[in-house]
Amino acid sequence: MEQARMISLPLMLGYGLDLLLGDPRWMPHPIVGFGRLIHTFDTRLNRGRGRFWKGLASALALILGVFFLFAAAGRLAAAIHPAVGLAFEVSGIFFALANQTLVREGRAVFAALRLSLEAGRRRLSWIVGRDTADLSVQEVKTAVFETMAENLSDGVVAPLFWYALLGLPGMMAYKMVNTLDSMIGHKDERYYWFGKTAARIDDAANLLPARLTAALMALVSLSPRSFRFIARYGSAHDSPNSGYPEAALAGILDLRFGGPHTYDGERVDKPWIGANPREIGDEEIGYVAAINHAVCFVAVVLAISGRTLLHAL
Repeated sequence: MEQARMISLPLMLGYGLDLLLGDPRWMPHPIVGFGRLIHTFDTRLNRGRGRFWKGLASALALILGVFFLFAAAGRLAAAIHPAVGLAFEVSGIFFALANQTLVREGRAVFAALRLSLEAGRRRLSWIVGRDTADLSVQEVKTAVFETMAENLSDGVVAPLFWYALLGLPGMMAYKMVNTLDSMIGHKDERYYWFGKTAARIDDAANLLPARLTAALMALVSLSPRSFRFIARYGSAHDSPNSGYPEAALAGILDLRFGGPHTYDGERVDKPWIGANPREIGDEEIGYVAAINHAVCFVAVVLAISGRTLLHAL
């Protein structure tokens, strides 16, 4: 009983802090530090010969370095005092979860759209990589829902999945994996070789969490159509993982995602997910936010259960 309480307490407190605070912009964030480290490796090593091997060594060094750093820091914090150890664990979980921020950002785009299309486009550009200057109202709303679905996996379920398996060190190592992919896991000329390992590790790290996210979305919404969309469209996406949560939400809402997007002035034709191009209502952001919150809560409960089970084995 005591062991179960000690496992559940940091998760519930970290989850509660995320609900309460999200990611305050004034607060120093470890992911910003991850980004600076990656930038340093990129600047110094992504040149000349052997870019693939230098990218592989960089990715492994950063991921393993974060894992062992947080493992050592966690042991040191607990040795100082149990309360210090708990505070360290809670703060790490809080920083690794992005559910509240994801929901707030989605709502902020819809709120900006009510002011003007141009305001909505500008606000959307904060959270997506595609060009937003020429998007219609419908395309802006669709982009919000696509990114909320995809990042529900990357920013919520996947970190909790790796916490359940490997504790806070695994959770933070996953955040490094995800940050590496977002910064260098591209297929352009600069990063094709240097970022290849980072991209493949990210694919592997999200393989199960993306499918779990899709299943949880369908379950919490009680949507049989969502399960059908997952089966039909989940593997249609260029990414081996992103299509599953996007297909789940498209099925829940009976919407069409995907299609042509523009990145840095270049058109990219993505597969369609769904077939109904119906107009999205302003009120639907509330329903999608509720789905995200429900999935996050269930994922926290599953992480507590899984971590407790592993400790019992």
